[in-house]
Amino acid sequence: MGRRRDARQLLFLFAVFWLQCLTSGLLRYSVPEETERGSFVGHLAADVGIDPKDVAARRLRLTSSAKSHFFKFNSETGDLYIKERIDREQICGKLPLCFLLFEVVVENPLNVFTGEVEILDINDNPPAFPNEVIKLSIGEFTFPGARFPLSQAEDPDIGNNSVIDYELNPNEYFSLIVTDREGSQYTELVLNNTLDHEKDSEHFLILMAKDNGIPKKSGSAQIQVNVLDVNDNAPVFVESIYRASLKEGIPEGTIVVKVTALDGDGGSNGEVRYSFSKITDTARTLFKLDPITGEIVTVGSLDFEEDERFEITVEAKDGGGLTDQCKVLIDIIDENDNAPQITISSVSDVISEDAKPGAVIAFINIVDRDSGDNGETVCQVQERIPFRLISSFTNYYTLELNRSLDREETPKYNITIIAADKGSPSLSTMKTICVEISDINDNSPQFSKTSYFSYVPENNPLGHVILTVEAKDADWNQNAHVTYSIAPSYIGNSNTLVSAYVSINPDNGNIYALRSFDYEDCRGFQFLVQATDGGSPPLNTNVTVNVFIQDENDNIPKILYPLPSDEASAGIEIVPLLAEANYLVTKVVAVDADSGQNAWLSYQMLKATDPSLFHVGYHTGEIRISRPVLVKEPMKQTVSILVKDNGQPTHCSTATVTVFIADSFPQTLVDALSPPEDRDTDSNLTFYLLISVISVSALFLFSIIIILIIKFQKWRQSSLLQSSVVNYKLGYPSNCGEIEAMGLGQPPYIQEVCLTSGSGRNDFRFIKPNLADTVGSTNTDTYRSQLYHEDIFSAGSNTAQVRAFIK
Repeated sequence: MGRRRDARQLLFLFAVFWLQCLTSGLLRYSVPEETERGSFVGHLAADVGIDPKDVAARRLRLTSSAKSHFFKFNSETGDLYIKERIDREQICGKLPLCFLLFEVVVENPLNVFTGEVEILDINDNPPAFPNEVIKLSIGEFTFPGARFPLSQAEDPDIGNNSVIDYELNPNEYFSLIVTDREGSQYTELVLNNTLDHEKDSEHFLILMAKDNGIPKKSGSAQIQVNVLDVNDNAPVFVESIYRASLKEGIPEGTIVVKVTALDGDGGSNGEVRYSFSKITDTARTLFKLDPITGEIVTVGSLDFEEDERFEITVEAKDGGGLTDQCKVLIDIIDENDNAPQITISSVSDVISEDAKPGAVIAFINIVDRDSGDNGETVCQVQERIPFRLISSFTNYYTLELNRSLDREETPKYNITIIAADKGSPSLSTMKTICVEISDINDNSPQFSKTSYFSYVPENNPLGHVILTVEAKDADWNQNAHVTYSIAPSYIGNSNTLVSAYVSINPDNGNIYALRSFDYEDCRGFQFLVQATDGGSPPLNTNVTVNVFIQDENDNIPKILYPLPSDEASAGIEIVPLLAEANYLVTKVVAVDADSGQNAWLSYQMLKATDPSLFHVGYHTGEIRISRPVLVKEPMKQTVSILVKDNGQPTHCSTATVTVFIADSFPQTLVDALSPPEDRDTDSNLTFYLLISVISVSALFLFSIIIILIIKFQKWRQSSLLQSSVVNYKLGYPSNCGEIEAMGLGQPPYIQEVCLTSGSGRNDFRFIKPNLADTVGSTNTDTYRSQLYHEDIFSAGSNTAQVRAFIK
């Protein structure tokens, strides 16, 4: 009946346990101890709701812990198996329930499951006595009914597997009584009959211990009873249970507790000695009992994480062989002696510069083996970094990006993770993760200047480096590789491309001149240089380059008046007799195509027939009479004027003026103006010109006739088409006014001469003024001619206009 009741209770407890498993939300499995390696535990993937086909993709795995090494996870099937032999008694001792905890991590998406495997006890250990021989000494005058404590047999199993029944072999002197005290069995040998030392000085008994497991296991010990003459008082402990609390990590030699037993006998029968009656192998390596004083001292290092409590039985025996037992309970107090352990998984060593906030960098697990506040941890990272820790589950964190990144500001981060417990003093652990920032092309090249200016002397050699531009890109590697190019554009308002003037080296930014520049043709130009990086897509920046051509003295002064001849400029002027001092004879007009001081002209008298008669204005070029003209002066005077610019080196030209001193037109002057051979030459030249004009006129008339014929044919065809299909009304814009204006001649006696910086010697046109009839009604014998010159110059200008009026 008792066994049936026990079976019902066990079945009820089993049902309650599985009901708790179904409602707690934990993953729970159970396996018997001593199960063979590779044995199946459970369908772990299916129990957490993951299809076995998705185990690899979801990255389902067991986390490492102190007791998870007993199991292994098959990533192909998603099942949990036994990895090592499990001995329940070694792991949990006499605890009624034995669980091995494990944690399962799913990384995609992140989730953590807690599971436990209950280790079921099997009857794999027989009861065993501490000593194979139990020795007792009993006086011969001991009264029947006296009880003698015996050492109990121990069975490491639990439940029915550890319930022990004792049997004593039948004899006439002794019997066995088993009592229960505070949950522990006490076995006592009861004396039934008075012993007689003289009859039997020793008795040998067999004590049998059997458990209630299936199958049952048993153990035995021999009881050796020595019959003494006299010893009627047994030792008695002052306390039946001694309790002590020790902090883990205390030094060796620390006194734990002192047990004391009193014996009323005297002499050797009253001398008590102490020994361990019941002690585990682990406790025996940690504690030592003084057999005389009863002090229990530490001989090893205590670790709360290994054993939280020890239960020891101490026996006291007097010299007469009488004994007593007490129990010693030692509790280990946890100390903060374990620093948190940081486990980092799924680390991203490189993160893109354009990663969005919330991107996961690493998965972190914190474990502290201590308990209570000593085992509670806090995890953090250093401040002022764009990363943060997010607590996802208990002791689990994700390291995430907190804000945007800029590789140009910080290319790499050393993230220090600090885990500290709440013990006193607090213990902490640090680990560092190195995360590099990969570059994106988010910076365009930047030139060293907002605009560039280059001053190039004219007549420069081809291929001359006129300027070097430089641009830098804050990006890295290919994204920072800069190439240069010239944006297509035209020089000023012309149709000439910039590429015809300059080119650029795409690698170093050197700008080369493709032609020799002429200041008089082009004084400067502007273009854009583009810097492009090597990113994808590429980024570019433009900068304006201004090129200024510097003038050099490469043009000689050009004589505008007097008219040039084959060898030098020559002119003829008439000065009346008796002309007064400072009389203006004429003015030498010259221009220089250069600019600045290179175009500043000065006039000097080079030579003259009578140097004392004339002087020249240094800056004006005016030739004036130095003194009154005398009647005896030679009629023909020759004056040579030297025109110089102010450049380096200096360039000069020469003008020759022939001056006739006379009040009328003598035949000699006419002959001098038109020599006979010149007239012959002019006559021949006129004949040739007449032939040329007639030929050109005939050709022109012939061309006009042909054009009229063609026009008539087209008009006739057009009329035919219009009459047969559609009548189009033709209209032509009238440009008659413009043609008439272009056909008008210049007013008489007014001449205009223009010379620009791009003009050459053949571009200058000078129309000789007509000589009007100078014989008037009041001045019939006097011919007076005066030439007025009007110069229009502006500082730095290369354009001169000369107007001549002849009256």
